[in-house]
Amino acid sequence: MPNRLDEFRTYRKKMNARIFEIDHRGIKRFFNLDSAAYRDDALDAKTKELLGLVASTVLRCNDCIDYHLDQCVQIGWTDEELYEALNVALIVGGSIVIPHLRHAVETIDLLRAEEGE
Repeated sequence: MPNRLDEFRTYRKKMNARIFEIDHRGIKRFFNLDSAAYRDDALDAKTKELLGLVASTVLRCNDCIDYHLDQCVQIGWTDEELYEALNVALIVGGSIVIPHLRHAVETIDLLRAEEGE
């Protein structure tokens, strides 16, 4: 049975494909820039994904939180490390981040449940 994470992945894939059909140079450049920002450089890609998670949490974007958590779990961050990063986001963002912290913890649980399947 699909969960909200499965639905998110399906929707993201579908809509990204639709956006690329538009074939707008500026949009394509932005997507390319976004992808390039998370590649290994002075900071490794693993660290950059964790930074993306913190920024997304402070900015209160649940879709971005889900995306970065999915990446973070795939590349090996532990729950304890993710919780530390989310704590930084909470401290920086304040109490308004709490609903997004709830969302993030639920997403971690969903991702770990997938690993167990």
